[in-house]
Amino acid sequence: MDHTMRALLSQIGGMDYLVTEFIRVTQYPIPATTFKRLAPENTNKARTIHNHPVHTQLLGSNAELMAESALNATKAGATHIDVNFGCPAKRVNGHGGGSVLLQTPDALYDIMSAIRNILPNEIPVSAKIRLGFEDEALLFDNVAAIEAAGVDTLTIHGRTKKDGYKPPARWEKIGEIKDKTSMIVVANGDITDTESLLRCQSITGCKHFMIGRGSLNNPFVFQQIRAELNGQNNTIDLTTLNKLFAGYSTELQEYYDEVATLGRLKQWCGHLRFGFAEVKENLQTLRRCKSVNELTQTFESIITKIQ
Repeated sequence: MDHTMRALLSQIGGMDYLVTEFIRVTQYPIPATTFKRLAPENTNKARTIHNHPVHTQLLGSNAELMAESALNATKAGATHIDVNFGCPAKRVNGHGGGSVLLQTPDALYDIMSAIRNILPNEIPVSAKIRLGFEDEALLFDNVAAIEAAGVDTLTIHGRTKKDGYKPPARWEKIGEIKDKTSMIVVANGDITDTESLLRCQSITGCKHFMIGRGSLNNPFVFQQIRAELNGQNNTIDLTTLNKLFAGYSTELQEYYDEVATLGRLKQWCGHLRFGFAEVKENLQTLRRCKSVNELTQTFESIITKIQ
C-alpha cells in the first residue's frame, strides 16, 4: 500500500506502526530523494500525519547496494529499516529478490549484516520472511542467519513461497521459531479479526502481530481488535466507511491522475468485498464505473440504500 492508504489506515488508528511497500534495489543504490518521494512520511520524522511510525522496507539481493540504500533512507529521515525476504511474486523472484533468497541463508546473512554494520546503532533493523521457498527445509538456517547478522525483529508469514496465499497459515511453525530465537517474532498470515489473532497468539506464543491484506479488506480491523481486547463493543458504521472512501478518492487525486485514481479505488473495492458483503454484492457495478466521480457516487448510493 502506498502513503495514501497508510494515511487512511493511520487516520482510523489502532496499529503500533506501519510499513512501506517494498522499495526495490537492483542496479544502483536508491537515492535519498526517492525515499522522500515513495515514503513521504520520512520528511515528518518517519511518522504519518496522525503520528504513527512508518518503517521503510527494502527488497533486493546485492548486499552492498542494499546497505548503501538503507543508509540513504536514513538520510531521507527513515528511523527503521525493514527488509523483505517474503515476496512470492514471480517477477520479483526472477530478479533475485524476495522469497527466492530463502534458498540461500548465506545471502540473508550478507544482506542483513551489511545493512546492520553501515547504519547507526540507534536505527533498528528488521526482516520479514516466509517459512521457505519450495519447502521448509532451510527455515531454521534462515532464521539463524538473520539473527547472527544482528537483526532485532523478525516478521514471519506462515507459508512458503510455493504456498502463495493459500490457507491456512502454519502458525505452529512460527511458534517453533519463537522458542528458538532471541529476536522479537511478529506473526503474520490469516489474522483478520480478534478471534483469529487470539488463536494465533495461543498457537505461536507471540505478543506481536502483523496484518497486511486484512487491513485492506477491513480498514477498521486494528481499531476493532483493540476495542474488543479491552472488552468494548466496536461495530462498523457504514456511514464512516462511505466518508473514508470519498476522502480517500480526494486524497488520491492529489497525487495521481484520473486513470490511476480510478484504478486504485477499484482495486480497493476488490479488497473491501472480503470485509463487506454490501461491496461484494455490488462489485461488478462498481467495476463498471468509468470515472472517479461515478465510482464514488455509486459507492455512496450502495451504502445509503442499505441504511
